[in-house]
Amino acid sequence: MSTESPRVDADRTDTGKCIVLDDVHFEYPGGVVALRGVSLKIGRGETVAIVGENGAGKTTLVKHLNGLLKPSSGSVTVDGIDTRSKTVAFMARLVGFVFQNPDDQLFQNQVAREVAFGPRNLGYPTERVEELVKWAVEQVEISDLLPRHPYDLGLAQRKLVSIASIVAMDTPYIVLDEPTTGQDHPGTEKLGRLVARLGGAGKTVIAITHDMEFAAAHFARIIVMADGKVILDGTPREVFSRPAVLERAAVEPPQITRLGQLLELGECVLDEGEFLQAFSRRLAALKPSHEHEAGQPARPEEL
Repeated sequence: MSTESPRVDADRTDTGKCIVLDDVHFEYPGGVVALRGVSLKIGRGETVAIVGENGAGKTTLVKHLNGLLKPSSGSVTVDGIDTRSKTVAFMARLVGFVFQNPDDQLFQNQVAREVAFGPRNLGYPTERVEELVKWAVEQVEISDLLPRHPYDLGLAQRKLVSIASIVAMDTPYIVLDEPTTGQDHPGTEKLGRLVARLGGAGKTVIAITHDMEFAAAHFARIIVMADGKVILDGTPREVFSRPAVLERAAVEPPQITRLGQLLELGECVLDEGEFLQAFSRRLAALKPSHEHEAGQPARPEEL
């Protein structure tokens, strides 16, 4: 399966191609302040998970990226274009947005038509639309669903169809709102492979998620939000090694990470393999007691 999109982006290594939020504040009508001075730079090819409790400002932030919302103050630029100067339709050529609920997005009577709608609406010729549809459904691994009616599918499959419909638009930036909602383990793994493929193709993937295992396993950068502000920004290991700061955002590290912290393994582990290696090193570092030398098991307090 090829991960390279039908359009090879000649600018994918251009450092000027990025999203920049500069001291962004946003207040909803009625006085609810949702963003309080957010400044971020997100480059091409990055995979970024945005986490935090409900009401932290995550969805408000990503809706600024394609112009659905405009800053009350500060600025948002995408590849140097100020979102306040363009329509949402124009920004949709740069930033694809997948809503949390696929039923807010799907309206065609066949999956093939649904996936083709975006690139066709952008004015691409028929041949290119067909190429983009084929590429998108391969990346999302739903080629077998093309003849089906979207509403004959379960929630998890409809979610994948909605993602494919945005991937087919071949935008350099893709925003996924809670992509693992309703997915079982194979579906979540499928989404993880998609994130890797899109990142490998030079596309930026930004996901809002409450699934910390998914964030740790598939994203190179994690942004933690609380009360409309960014309070942590780093690699999964950097972020999940700060439980006290994460508590402010009501975010718990992955279960395996918390177990490692409880056992005081001395390092931030992100998956089962890392946990077993760290636990083995911990055991090997214990000073042998008389029982160990006699072949007796270690007492719990020695571990």
